[in-house]
Amino acid sequence: MEIVYVYQRKRREFGKQTNFRDRLCETGISIPPDPGYIKNYVERNPCFAEVQSVPEKSEHEVNTESFVLCSRGILHIQGGWPKDVDSTDVEHTIRYKKKIEKDEEYMKSVQIMGNTMEHCIKQNNAIDIYEEYFIDTPDAATVDPPNAKSLNVYRDPNKIKRAATYVSWYPDDGHKIAVAYSQLEFQKTPANMSFDSYIWDVENPNVPDQTLTPSSPLVCIKYNPKDPHILVGGSYNGLLSYWDTRKGAYPVDTSTIEKSHRDPVYNLSWVQSKSGCEFFSVSTDGQVHWWDIRKFAEPTESLLLDPEKNGNVVGGTVLDFETTMPTKFMVGAENGSIFMCNKKAKNPGEKITHVYPGHHGPVYALQRNPFFTKNFLSVGDWKASIWVEDIKSPIMSTKYSMSYLTDACWSTTRPSLFYTAKMDGTIDVWDYVFKQNEPTLTVQVCQAPLHSIKVQDHGKLIAATARDGTTTILEVSDGLSKIQNNEKSIFSQMLEREAKREKTLEAAAREKRIKAAQKRPNSSNLKPTGTLLDELIKTADDEFFQTINDGLCEGDDGWLARPAEPAA
Repeated sequence: MEIVYVYQRKRREFGKQTNFRDRLCETGISIPPDPGYIKNYVERNPCFAEVQSVPEKSEHEVNTESFVLCSRGILHIQGGWPKDVDSTDVEHTIRYKKKIEKDEEYMKSVQIMGNTMEHCIKQNNAIDIYEEYFIDTPDAATVDPPNAKSLNVYRDPNKIKRAATYVSWYPDDGHKIAVAYSQLEFQKTPANMSFDSYIWDVENPNVPDQTLTPSSPLVCIKYNPKDPHILVGGSYNGLLSYWDTRKGAYPVDTSTIEKSHRDPVYNLSWVQSKSGCEFFSVSTDGQVHWWDIRKFAEPTESLLLDPEKNGNVVGGTVLDFETTMPTKFMVGAENGSIFMCNKKAKNPGEKITHVYPGHHGPVYALQRNPFFTKNFLSVGDWKASIWVEDIKSPIMSTKYSMSYLTDACWSTTRPSLFYTAKMDGTIDVWDYVFKQNEPTLTVQVCQAPLHSIKVQDHGKLIAATARDGTTTILEVSDGLSKIQNNEKSIFSQMLEREAKREKTLEAAAREKRIKAAQKRPNSSNLKPTGTLLDELIKTADDEFFQTINDGLCEGDDGWLARPAEPAA
């Protein structure tokens, strides 16, 4: 059913009908402008208006609060004594103990605790809670690719940044590092530069663990291997100082300037001795000094680096001392040579026993292999070389690098592995059992040149210092820190093979020189004169111009005409 509703309305209820027509416009009202109102406004010309349909947003940054860590010591002493008992008086405490032991309550307490302790002891005897399982199982060969990751970066806390020139690991467990800071560029030391060096906790890169304040910036620093509280440092002005970390930031004693080096002390090494207080230092002034920290007024012994014994002293840059060879030590020189020295020689001139013509530049690194002490590693130009004591030429060398090498060191756990630091801020890892033509791994530590690199005794961590004042600790993979199967024997055979090859080449070259000398007997004693000398000069000139003009025609570019002979 459809519902329809009809609305009805009468015509008269709609009102008058509207009729529209056209007519001319008329002005209803006219309001003239008032110039006085212009003072209430500011004209904007041009006028720009921007409208954005997206709601406005703001960006905020929030950083969590960092906590500053500090080290605190606690002293535990025996307590619990009554007030009338003096715990520092031994006789008084003994009398009090005897009195307590006769008390009946004491006997009861001991019996009650004795039963509890007996139960615990029986439990420990039944189950060894400290037993280490699979301790005799050999380690599985690692198949992971060699890698190294950065753990921490320690930055110079001073506003004026200095180069971190040397690093030394804490002897016992390597939980600290001592870093020397100085400006090595000549006459480039800025005003108000701090002289402080620092000891860092490996786990806390934010704040130094301890500050060392010398009289001059430290160039090198080393821990005493027998007493980790003792450090010795060589300064830029040639002085040497030693610190006891239990006695504060200032050195316990410093050498006198009259008896010290005249140039910066670039390296030092502790000596194997009963007292553990002796070390020796080297500088570019050409002197090696032996010191005893108990008598620091003057060196106990000195050596001038004059290998030719003609008064021309050569500056030293690096030292190496092996504890298993107490009388031998090595010195790297500014001219690229390596000196093998014997401290117990009778005469000062006999202390330098061998001279190895090593590198094109100053020797920056020199270290014996910790597994094969007759072999040593050196760096002094664009390559690293491995030597053996009885051969005057390297038995193995790395390929020439595009960047200058600044330091090198052997791995403490693997005999065939060593590290080299370079000017471009990279570290090369060389594993000679794996390959010899190129490094096994190259790590970009920073963009600044590296100064020093040292490996922790456990072989897992590497500390590298740079010119921008940063010290970086890297952790290497297990494949680079754990000795491989038969690695020691394989590398030993490699060293022996290369040494034999080098000896054979040296013998062949020596025989060739002898034969050449025999063909011209007494030639060294005859000096050409007169006509013979003129003929030799004319022959040399002809050979020279013939070599230059070889392959050219007269009149070509590069042609050299022989000068006319002077008239008689």
